[in-house]
Amino acid sequence: MEKINWGIIGCGDVTELKSGPAFNKVKNSELVAVMGRDAAKAKDYALRHKVPKWYSEADLLINDPDVNAVYIATPPFTHEVYTIAALAAGKPVYVEKPMSVSYDAASNMVNMAAEKKGKLVVAHYRRQQPFFKKLQQLLDEKVIGDIRFVRIDYYKKALTPEALMDNRNAWRVDASIAGGGLFYDLAPHQLDLMHYFFGESKTINGIATNQAGLYKTDDTVTGNILFKSGVVFNGLWSFGIANAEEKDNCEITGTKGKISFSVFDGRTITVTINNRTEQFNFEALQHVQQPMIEQVVSYFLGEAPNPCSGNDGALIMKWMETMCGK
Repeated sequence: MEKINWGIIGCGDVTELKSGPAFNKVKNSELVAVMGRDAAKAKDYALRHKVPKWYSEADLLINDPDVNAVYIATPPFTHEVYTIAALAAGKPVYVEKPMSVSYDAASNMVNMAAEKKGKLVVAHYRRQQPFFKKLQQLLDEKVIGDIRFVRIDYYKKALTPEALMDNRNAWRVDASIAGGGLFYDLAPHQLDLMHYFFGESKTINGIATNQAGLYKTDDTVTGNILFKSGVVFNGLWSFGIANAEEKDNCEITGTKGKISFSVFDGRTITVTINNRTEQFNFEALQHVQQPMIEQVVSYFLGEAPNPCSGNDGALIMKWMETMCGK
């Protein structure tokens, strides 16, 4: 294989700017086909993005001989069946996060990749962004000394009844589709970074509850991790507070100082040592997944290691289930 010819299953919002256009901007990569259950929307997407082929059935895209790799960007409850079908057809897979709706489903995906000797990557794409690679460098260089503990606070206002009537929001709080509400939708990015930075866990626990009762899934989650390295993590996710209290902050504390940053909205890393601060600023990326897609293409072509394995993705599913008491 000298070039990756991509087929996308799912033509939703995530593919419009975050990922879709990047497939044609990466070396040895081209988007050749897209699939959506709504044929009219799939055709419209293909025409707007100048994609040669479009389908309304996943099997037709998976078995298209011109497609040699599949990107799955559908709601999580479909990830397992589409991933297994693509791997069974001999196609490597790049699948969106959360990897699936449960650890068991994610494990089935991993097992199929092993059985077929296929390649499976999970889209925890922040790992490859310059912002988070700089964070990794600061930690590796022990700029703030040995890491003692990490704190994540992520608070968002409650979804209004009007917002919940919009299907773009509604499916995210439907456990049968998304697995576990907004925590399952957003926390994988944060928890994967914790795994990427600090390694394997020793102990995990948490509490999950539905405080506002606006939908059936939990809207508040706390989680604690003791890493094998000795680093202690705790996080609080709330999706039911006042606008003025919204917060997206991660703080890593070491023996010499601390590093503060925002996982989702920030472009600034602040390092504080002895009450003196230094900041590192980054420009927003046009296509946030492009650095990851570059690595995925290299991996599929046999030129680089897997940037985020199925095992890693399944592990994050396990962590979330444990925090939520599942």
